[in-house]
Amino acid sequence: MTEQDVTEYRKSLSIRVSGFDVPRPIKTFEDCGFSPQLMNAITKQGYEKPTPIQCQAFPIVLSGRDIIGIAKTGSGKTAAFVLPMIVHIMDQPELAKEEGPIGVICAPTRELAHQIYLESKKFAKPYGIRVSAIYGGMSKLEQFKELKSGCEIVIATPGRLIDMIKMKALTMLRATYLVLDEADRMFDLGFEPQIRSIVGQIRPDRQTLLFSATMPRKVEKLAREILTDPVRVTVGEVGMANEDITQVVQVIPSDAEKLPWLLDKLPGMIDDGDVLVFASKKATVDEIESQLGQKGLKIAALHGDKDQASRMDILQKFKSGIYHVLIATDVAARGLDIKSIKSVVNFDIARDMDAHVHRIGRTGRAGDKDGTAYTLITHKEARFAGELVGSLIAAGQNVPMELMDLAMKDGRFRSKRDARKGGGKKSKGKGGNGRGVRGVDFGLGIGYNPESNNPSSQTVPSRAAAVNSLRTGMMAQFKSNFVAATSGSQNQGSNNSPSTYANKRPVLQGFVSGGSIGGDMNRAQTTSSFSPAPTSAGKTSALEIDPEKGGGLPVGIGDV
Repeated sequence: MTEQDVTEYRKSLSIRVSGFDVPRPIKTFEDCGFSPQLMNAITKQGYEKPTPIQCQAFPIVLSGRDIIGIAKTGSGKTAAFVLPMIVHIMDQPELAKEEGPIGVICAPTRELAHQIYLESKKFAKPYGIRVSAIYGGMSKLEQFKELKSGCEIVIATPGRLIDMIKMKALTMLRATYLVLDEADRMFDLGFEPQIRSIVGQIRPDRQTLLFSATMPRKVEKLAREILTDPVRVTVGEVGMANEDITQVVQVIPSDAEKLPWLLDKLPGMIDDGDVLVFASKKATVDEIESQLGQKGLKIAALHGDKDQASRMDILQKFKSGIYHVLIATDVAARGLDIKSIKSVVNFDIARDMDAHVHRIGRTGRAGDKDGTAYTLITHKEARFAGELVGSLIAAGQNVPMELMDLAMKDGRFRSKRDARKGGGKKSKGKGGNGRGVRGVDFGLGIGYNPESNNPSSQTVPSRAAAVNSLRTGMMAQFKSNFVAATSGSQNQGSNNSPSTYANKRPVLQGFVSGGSIGGDMNRAQTTSSFSPAPTSAGKTSALEIDPEKGGGLPVGIGDV
């Protein structure tokens, strides 16, 4: 493929990449050069072609680079790190007694860890690679024995992995492949100290993969600290709902009318496939279970008070079709991959928009466009209604008038919308300088065009275009203020033209520019130096900046 072909192909898959020397995406599994055994295992699983995240992630990970993968839920992220891990392990020397693991995968919840374990086993089996899953709720002694007997891959929740390291059940001397899956969720659950502790145990020449559906600032900071020169791959908009899912929002006067609505609609949903119902409290889950059970429906409930054996048994029965309705708290919201789920019902609204996106992502998995998500929202939840309107528009969904009326009761939403439409006293009759499209832009940045005074005659740029123009502006401002470091220059202020900047820019590990993490456009230049004032001996001392080790500040940054 030519550079233009690559650009067009990425655009068709809604892929954005940042970092230097990014490998080209692949189109088929054959392009990856997997062995016949692995290709047979892929075919057995019914995989026909790679998903967008896999198309770009496979060549990056197989080339040994670190990656930050940001993609919506249900996009095939698990296979994107499991398949290259098998290849990586087969390239390593065999484990001696009491050595191992080579691959370490951290996941936020027991359910997700178990699911990755099942997926990994399918691909590891042809090679005789041993896989262990360690998480809470199971016997520590059994897990200790399993790890002591040796394994190449460990899939774990952070807390239990640290317990096992303390018990010396495993050593990290041979671990060279680290995956942090659902990193945002791990931070939500307060696992940041454990993650940092685990990363500190693993050798620095490891390959690190970080996958997430959203990219909060805390995760961004961690990525800068633990990844070396990563490539960042984003599929779709960060934190945006899956467009393959049809979203239906029902405004209901009060909580008391939710259950009658569910009882009325549920039989029709069950005809289409399995149903997952989310409630915010354990008591609500139990109440819905008892009410629906009285109607003779095959239902099960899942929440944190149930022990691990019960949770796994319920999930297994739901997957095998014994139960058709699963009622759950957010414990099941992340990572559950059950293809038979055709409807998700948010009986109670999620605590925030990210949680909502992950909830509804339990349907419409990996390109299945049949999923429907229902959200019940009451009149007292006007604040969330505003966020929901924004999410619906971003995902190209219809916004019911009742929801819009409810959202308009929220002062923040109303003022943001008025500002976008150019309403209020500030606009002075100029139509808000062409900002927004009536009934479309509700604070999302869609349709913002500062050049235009006539919105009807201008085309409305996409949100991505607005972000790119902002990024370009910031980079231009940064370049004009940045003094490139050179070893021989007496007059550094004269070397700050853009062309000089591009050639002389020092490599700073984890340096962020224009929204990308790490990297340099010119890989060949690995060190740089700067010239301070002459010493008493008349010589200059240079601070070397080593991209492998980090450290040191270039001229022009320390003074800001």
